[in-house]
Amino acid sequence: MGAGFVHPALPSGKADYSRVVACKCLCRVTNKNRQVVLEKYSNLGSLKRLTFDNLIPQGRNGSAIRQEKFEAAYQAAKKYAETPGGWLVFIGPSGCGKTHLAAAIANERIGKGFPVFFITAADLLDHLRSAFNPESEITYDKLFDQVRNTPLLVLDDLNIQTVKPWAKEKLDQLLNHRFNNELPTIITTTPPTEQLGDRLITRITDTRLCQVFYIEEETESVMDNAWAPGLELQKIMTFSGFDWKRVNLSLEQRENLERVYRLAFEFAKSPDGWLVLQGVTGCGKTHLASAIVNYQYQAKKSSLFIFVPEFLDHLRSAFNPDSKISYDQLFEKVKNTPLLVLDDFGEQTTTPWAREKLYQVINSRYNARLATVITTRCSLDELDSPIRSRFIDPCISVTFHIEAPDYRGDSVPKNPAKSARTYNRRQNNTRG
Repeated sequence: MGAGFVHPALPSGKADYSRVVACKCLCRVTNKNRQVVLEKYSNLGSLKRLTFDNLIPQGRNGSAIRQEKFEAAYQAAKKYAETPGGWLVFIGPSGCGKTHLAAAIANERIGKGFPVFFITAADLLDHLRSAFNPESEITYDKLFDQVRNTPLLVLDDLNIQTVKPWAKEKLDQLLNHRFNNELPTIITTTPPTEQLGDRLITRITDTRLCQVFYIEEETESVMDNAWAPGLELQKIMTFSGFDWKRVNLSLEQRENLERVYRLAFEFAKSPDGWLVLQGVTGCGKTHLASAIVNYQYQAKKSSLFIFVPEFLDHLRSAFNPDSKISYDQLFEKVKNTPLLVLDDFGEQTTTPWAREKLYQVINSRYNARLATVITTRCSLDELDSPIRSRFIDPCISVTFHIEAPDYRGDSVPKNPAKSARTYNRRQNNTRG
């Protein structure tokens, strides 16, 4: 089981694997030696420095809302450290303080003389694999039993989405055992929670046993980070700033612009299905797509604007070990965000890898019926048939071809007032 700890016996004489108690030898040692044993058993290592004393109750984030969220998690952690019971789950991005909270609980319990076992999910899986080695100091069964039945388990940085089937099975066995036996367990993980899989989501949403704290919610992270550096112009593209009355255009082109303007505006008010905007560079499709995102932000709803060429560059760079965001985290965010804009789609499908990645995004969102806006300079015939078939599905998608030319070629008319009056008169005659 681990130095100084044993399974108590049931009335039948068999070991009770759902509980762990200090053995007689540990009970006889001095308090100082007991503390050494507990610290060695805990596997905390350098995390012994992370305590409630050096943890700011409001966290380090300047946002009042996030400070409030962190303080709620902090108070729950303090209470849990007094009397552990059930599961305590902290969800938030890297650096938000969730590991500090979990380690502080562990150190508090050790200080009170109780055993805790702390391990990251990745290290656990590595140890389990190495335990198959005949030269390993601990057998696989002994290690797995120790983690499954420890009185208090802290499983840090859990991310089931990125592990292989064998590892996923082991984690599921571990968590299923602890859930069924209601063993105190602390889990930290990064959003989105969809990565955890249906079985674990079902467990952590069981309010009878689990407390879940979103220290920084994924929707907030998306809201803050959707306008990436280099998209400053898109930040100021709104519906009020869209000129659909370009006086140098023909009547048909203006009417076409007005129709797409109203179509995009209605979509922004209640995003549903797909909106595919086609047209040449500068016709206004990116402006309208950006206006939809900005409208959603004004309504405090999450959206994500992706410039497709840069998205593919980010996916490639995410394979770099030094990347601050994992490949899976970025890819899942794009696949699952409630409203996605894919700007400048189609020019990047020249390589098999790019076609595969973009098809995975399109297919995932199509099957999930998630609201999506696509802008493209390509005609439908130029797109791969699997993608094209989804773009033209009338059950989910509306495709609109913008007829206006590049606005950058607009010239100021000699008499703009006269041109505007002529346009308005023609409009009234046409609608009369």
